[in-house]
Amino acid sequence: MNIVIEHEMPTADIFCSLKKSVSWPTPEIDDASDALSGTLFGVVAKIDGQAVAMGRIVGDGALCFSVQDLIVHPDYQRQGIGRRLMDELMLFIKTCARSKARITLFSAPGLQGFYDQYGFIERPGNTNAPGMIYTKE
Repeated sequence: MNIVIEHEMPTADIFCSLKKSVSWPTPEIDDASDALSGTLFGVVAKIDGQAVAMGRIVGDGALCFSVQDLIVHPDYQRQGIGRRLMDELMLFIKTCARSKARITLFSAPGLQGFYDQYGFIERPGNTNAPGMIYTKE
């Protein structure tokens, strides 16, 4: 299986399709397009040209970043695709973020350990989507 990671904005169709595949609330296509227009950086994983995963970063591009919508289609989970996407997202952040920048995300339940390896620390609170934060030194 040849997985290609593209530095590109996911399309609204990809965005909605992947959200639906993991049973996340799926916006209308026009709302998805509007939301994606505010993305600073996006990555899409493809197999044979078909998108199977995505991730994106939103924020101000200097001091405030949020990892959003890191989604791997269930048929392709546990194969290292999410790690490859997260590596690319973190490389972007480490390149662009200024000293003391705050990077946040909401983890799917039970996946906090995945983000621990990137330096994110869980914040107490909502167990349905644990908030996590990383501060660039």
